[in-house]
Amino acid sequence: MLMDVIAAYAAVMGIARDFGMEQVPFTSATGRVLREPILSDRDFPPYDRVMMDGIAINFETYAKGQTVFGVEDMQAAGMPRKQLGSMADCMEVMTGAILPELTDTVIQYEHLEMSEHDGFRRYTIKAGVAQGQHIHRQGADAAAGQVLIAAGTRITAAETGVLAAVGKTMVSVSRLPKVAIITTGDELVPVSETPDIHQVRTSNSYALAAALQTELNIHASCHHVNDDIPAMQQLLGSLLDHDVLICTGAVSAGKFDHLPQVLEELGMQLVFHKVQQRPGKPFLFGYFENGPVVFALPGNPVSGFMCCFRYVLPWLKASLQIATVPEPYAVLGADVHFKPPLTYFMPVRLHPVAGGQLIALPPPYHGSGDLAALLQADGFLELPSEKEIFEKGSSYPVWRFRS
Repeated sequence: MLMDVIAAYAAVMGIARDFGMEQVPFTSATGRVLREPILSDRDFPPYDRVMMDGIAINFETYAKGQTVFGVEDMQAAGMPRKQLGSMADCMEVMTGAILPELTDTVIQYEHLEMSEHDGFRRYTIKAGVAQGQHIHRQGADAAAGQVLIAAGTRITAAETGVLAAVGKTMVSVSRLPKVAIITTGDELVPVSETPDIHQVRTSNSYALAAALQTELNIHASCHHVNDDIPAMQQLLGSLLDHDVLICTGAVSAGKFDHLPQVLEELGMQLVFHKVQQRPGKPFLFGYFENGPVVFALPGNPVSGFMCCFRYVLPWLKASLQIATVPEPYAVLGADVHFKPPLTYFMPVRLHPVAGGQLIALPPPYHGSGDLAALLQADGFLELPSEKEIFEKGSSYPVWRFRS
């Protein structure tokens, strides 16, 4: 009996696993998931920070009517804090500098007129002044001890900058799983070889490995085995120390589809085998009690690729504790007819339009063996099984594999 897509997805997500965590240098943490909160080690900013090149004055003097200020000194970024000697004077300040003592207002050079006599500079204020202007106050962004980055956040360039700012040289992140991708089939030859007319080069494993690396920075090992039971037993048995096995091919009901039998003989607990979907119906999911989780995907390239983005990557994200983000919807740009009572994952090209909508148009597509069709697509539009006619203008979830 076929399992429907919603139930299959729930079954997969119900067996998410925690791969643990590890410490890595913050410079190597991009794309990883934080497993600890990051706190500010001091106020942000840590001092009253000058925001414009110009002069710093005591506002009370200006408020009494004085508009011409002689220059006492210069406060540049990185200099220890200086103190204004006379309230009737000013101090030149540069962006990023600490605000000099006894000053509380900054006026930018554009609003000043400079004059000089015998080497002594004066500035005349030529525009209105508001007390406290152009000062980034200490602690305005965050107080010391405040959580800046919550645990569970995926680290991007922005988080990396904050990690550096707080001196967090080593960070706790989710450990990446050990993943093996196994292709099966006597018809497959290495990429470097010239196939005979009845053969094809191995491509599925490289597409899946690239998806894992691009989406999650996971580096998977790739393996191949022919349609031979002892060879399958030997290879798969040697990979049971992995966290995840992703197999492609030999998973349907043909005479050479030995993979389900071999996996169960090795001790895999079967969760489901076959899903009410196209492409990707002969999709098997299971797990070893003290070993890897198994995704056995169809051998047709579009089928396996779709299952990777619909099931494998969401499961990996959940296991790595990446917060779930709902998939976007796209609007059909043409009527579509699909009669079989299966959820149809249709390759589509996405066209953004004004208002934020995505218009989905199907490219030429010749079925799940048409790997080249993916070159003209950005994702798979998920069309529900209970309908046969999908009208232009209706919207459905889209599983994107291209940004």
